[in-house]
Amino acid sequence: MLAIITMLAGTAAPVPTDVFVGGEGGHAVYRIPSIIRTASGRLLVFAEARGSQADNGSNNLVVRSSDDAGTTWGAMRTVLDEPGRSLNNPCAVNLTSGPHAGRVLLMFQSYPTGKGEGSVATGFDGPDTCRTLLMHSDDRGETWSTPRDVSRQVKRPAPVTSVATGPGIGIQLVSGSHAGRVVMPFNEGPAGKWRVYAAYSDDGGDEWKLGEPAPEDSAGHGNEVQMAERPDGSLLLVARQFGGGGRRKSAVSTDGGASWSTLQAVPDLVDPSCMGGLIATSSVGAPCLVCTGPASAKDRTNGQAWISTDGGATWPRALPIYPGSFAYSVPVVLSDSRVGILFERDSTSKISFITLELPSNAAPAAKTP
Repeated sequence: MLAIITMLAGTAAPVPTDVFVGGEGGHAVYRIPSIIRTASGRLLVFAEARGSQADNGSNNLVVRSSDDAGTTWGAMRTVLDEPGRSLNNPCAVNLTSGPHAGRVLLMFQSYPTGKGEGSVATGFDGPDTCRTLLMHSDDRGETWSTPRDVSRQVKRPAPVTSVATGPGIGIQLVSGSHAGRVVMPFNEGPAGKWRVYAAYSDDGGDEWKLGEPAPEDSAGHGNEVQMAERPDGSLLLVARQFGGGGRRKSAVSTDGGASWSTLQAVPDLVDPSCMGGLIATSSVGAPCLVCTGPASAKDRTNGQAWISTDGGATWPRALPIYPGSFAYSVPVVLSDSRVGILFERDSTSKISFITLELPSNAAPAAKTP
């Protein structure tokens, strides 16, 4: 059945500003975006700086910043270069409460160069393992701590081979009995048998606990995943699907990410099997969720932002982001009813940024392919 959505009246895709362009800055390709907004309003954007389109090469992690809501961007800087290893899946979160309020956490994976998720070993030690590292900045991204290996805290020893944070962002909970908890979204391999789960910290990222994977339904697997807090304090995850019938998969946690309901296809959220973004924000003062991704069940094209005002049960409204080639995307809250979108476009040759207003009025319904 085709999902029915409502396209907002009078809307046209905004003009993007390029943040990372392949071939510039000494790197052939920039992929896998992440973006957060600090308490001062600074935007920090992260990406993998690659030598080629290959997922696992000599990838570095890079960052740029903006202090004017994305109108202009500072010079690109290297966060980490680890010789002989490929750095992947940057996932950032800005802490707003707790012992490290104001700190930015950046979690990511370190692979042996040339060995991807299908060829790494189980366990935590040895040159062929996938490791998870954590860095932090206490000065809005100007300087970064030495990376710390947290693999034993966020990865199961077996049969798990690869893990991936996000990619995209982590979140810090603001309400309920788990207020202040930092939640990082994860998927785990082996490749082709992925499961999604959360790792979480109740002390601002010093120590982490491993949540249970979301149970699978009978239609494919959840893979790259993002999570958001709903108004009632529960969590919603939205995941990329593999073999799931062209729709994203979602589940709910009522215990702060420790466990999840069974993954289910989301009829309104079409998906060609591509990472999608998710944030909690407000639209004209009312709480809402925003999910971003390609509006196609077959191709990575026609970027769109879906809006839900019922905690992700339905996604009846949508805004255009970019009409052409569109891949990974991450939204960020700029202000009440205003969000920014960082996204890959034009066959992943660029990572660009746009700003969207979230209006309240809707036009007649339209069908999504």
